[in-house]
Amino acid sequence: MQTPPIHDACSIILWKKTARGSAVLMGQRGAGASFMPHKFVFPGGRLDDTDHDAPFQSLDAQCQRRLGPQAGALIRCGLRELTEETGLELDRAQDLRFIFRAITPPRRSRRFDARFLMGPASALRQTAQPLPPDGELSHLTWVPLAEARRLDLPFVTELVLAEVAALLTGTPQDGVPFFETRGPRARFERIL
Repeated sequence: MQTPPIHDACSIILWKKTARGSAVLMGQRGAGASFMPHKFVFPGGRLDDTDHDAPFQSLDAQCQRRLGPQAGALIRCGLRELTEETGLELDRAQDLRFIFRAITPPRRSRRFDARFLMGPASALRQTAQPLPPDGELSHLTWVPLAEARRLDLPFVTELVLAEVAALLTGTPQDGVPFFETRGPRARFERIL
């Protein structure tokens, strides 16, 4: 079996404080999804050609440097996917922070080099309203961090949630964690 190509992707992790502690916006992939059916994930998806052309609001210099030469396209991808999957839009993309990168393992039917950007719900455009489920993401909800790891999650999402929890408690991030699975063994690196 030929290893599928690796596609660039971006997900947006929105968080807010609630009476039950910090919560993140997640949705469940549909039963008919060809990639990770039934799994709870953050809004996001694959980079497409239009993401290279659209204007974008820049992140801080360190985040842009860590994202690399495709920073603008990746930011646009994450923002586009957020709107397509949830109906929500960010007013202030500059509030986003690059917090995690992971490459899907070789044994998967689809492979992604996914970047995860995190930002506060306060950066959302106040006029935006969530979409009803469209088949791609359903059960779109604010999940308390204390409960999120009990959901049916992809392994990488569990790793990302641990990073989110650490950052929201004030733990400093010494570089962006990179779960690297291009070779025969998975390994962690840090993007400094």
